[in-house]
Amino acid sequence: MIDEIEEELKKNILTSGNSEIDKRLGGGIPLGSLTLIEGENDTGKSVLCQQFTYGGLVQGHRIAYYTTENTIRSLLKQMESLSLDVSDFYAWGYLRIFPVHLEGVEWSSEQMKNILNLVADHVKAIKENVVIIDSLTMFTTYSTEDDILEFLTRLKNLCDSGKTILLTLHQHAFKEDTLVRIRAACDCHLFLKKEQVGDRYVSVLEVSKVRGARKTTGNIVSFEVTPGFGLKIIPISQAQA
Repeated sequence: MIDEIEEELKKNILTSGNSEIDKRLGGGIPLGSLTLIEGENDTGKSVLCQQFTYGGLVQGHRIAYYTTENTIRSLLKQMESLSLDVSDFYAWGYLRIFPVHLEGVEWSSEQMKNILNLVADHVKAIKENVVIIDSLTMFTTYSTEDDILEFLTRLKNLCDSGKTILLTLHQHAFKEDTLVRIRAACDCHLFLKKEQVGDRYVSVLEVSKVRGARKTTGNIVSFEVTPGFGLKIIPISQAQA
């Protein structure tokens, strides 16, 4: 009976494919939620997105990945180097990758508002139930606070209709009061930072908020990313040593 309940609960979450990360999330990210992954450069935001992509695909979800930093080839190659090979899922059509590159164009706030609307329209139209946007930062340069919040409201409405959306954001992109409003608009908030452990730096994931988490066993997990191996959890005792 307990096993049946556990299996039913698993159907309602998006797993990272990493048991330690899932444990800190209370099982995983609830389906139908809007999740903000926030942190500065090189803190592991994209790696975490790729981890959820892998976990979700293995779980049976169809995933759409919008990337502002990679091409299709480079993203697949990057994931393979982290032992998260999803090339077969891509070939079978379970994963679709949409590169979004806007560099080298003189954008106005009105044009960027239109771009945000186009992205929201595209997310609404696609068949994939899990959507990853890595990252939102590029869209913020010419966007007003109201335009970004309106965009997030549209994404939240899509989540209410059954989509599960994860998006990354660099902490420096907004003033603190705007960040507070953005965090409040999201169901889940994961915060990443770098900390020095001995002679190396590790990424520290803090689970600030997870809507409807059934249980948690501590909200912080440390990890490092090793090429050829992938994401490696660092025990808290070691991270604090």
